[in-house]
Amino acid sequence: MSATRMQHQSRALFLAMFLTIPFVLYASSTGAEAWVRYGIPLAMGGCCLLGYMSLIKDRNASGSPDRARKFIAEATFFSATICVLVSIWCVLSWVHAPSDIRLFYPFTLAMGSLTTIYTLGTIRLAAILNIIIGIAPMTIMLLLSGDPLAWSAAASLIMATTFLYRLITQQNEQFVRLLLLQHEMRELAHTDPLTGLFNRRVLSEHLENQIAEEDHERAFTVALIDLDGFKPINDQFGHAAGDQLLIEVAHRLRIACGNNGIVARIGGDEFAVLLSPDSAISISACADHMLAALVTPCVIEGHVIRVRASVGIASWPRDGMTANSLLEAADKQLYAVKNTGSKAPVRIAAQPTAIRSSAA
Repeated sequence: MSATRMQHQSRALFLAMFLTIPFVLYASSTGAEAWVRYGIPLAMGGCCLLGYMSLIKDRNASGSPDRARKFIAEATFFSATICVLVSIWCVLSWVHAPSDIRLFYPFTLAMGSLTTIYTLGTIRLAAILNIIIGIAPMTIMLLLSGDPLAWSAAASLIMATTFLYRLITQQNEQFVRLLLLQHEMRELAHTDPLTGLFNRRVLSEHLENQIAEEDHERAFTVALIDLDGFKPINDQFGHAAGDQLLIEVAHRLRIACGNNGIVARIGGDEFAVLLSPDSAISISACADHMLAALVTPCVIEGHVIRVRASVGIASWPRDGMTANSLLEAADKQLYAVKNTGSKAPVRIAAQPTAIRSSAA
């Protein structure tokens, strides 16, 4: 949203600068050469128009990081280019102007540059370039002029620029902190804080997206994995060791899942795996594959802990057409297996597969 709002402001700035070109042409110093009086203002107008058209093509800079980066690059380039042209026009016009109207040009440059700097304040590079290119040359010219009135104008310009730079720096720091906070909030909303896995909400979203493709020829699998006897582990080794065990299990399941699927933690010691249709892991081998990842004992705080788990599997569209029905089918089979204590695959007609295994 911040990038989009700044994009709106930048478009308005470029459009406003373009509309001032007739006044720039009228105010050009009659003593300057034609390319200064007419060529530079027309080039300024062209850059303003190009910048406006470039930014108006994509009206949502916050749509993706790539769009935001593109907007920042375009805003920096066009603002710096326009600033170079304005600075050249003001300096050369000031040199050739009568002494009684000279201060008009630094005033014009200062107002334009300070407005641009403020508008692009959250883009630090663009703001600094506009300060260096737009303010510094004219300030130097005023200081070297030998005119006390020009010295006063230069001092005022330096003071205003210094305060504005400080304001921009603080604003940029606050903006960065806000972005980091927003990122942390998104992470908290989408991930499990202990294991770093996705949470139930993200799992449901991925399920809905996968189902929305409605390609019945490309089945996919969802597996629910519940650790058996996890409470005694907490009681015997402590909750810190239990947390480390969950982290290790999450790591192993993520590796076992590979790049064609996601792993989520949906409860205390319950995990879910969603395999896409492109996964190399077949539906029939999914349970064995996940359980095999847990066979090797975990070494937690010097203790060797063997992980026992039960798995319930459902596949789309065979076992359910919606996200809720798939999760319910997998959950039903998971707890049926836990209650019966079955050690081998259980298949019921038109029902998902469930396995309970002990890593020995």
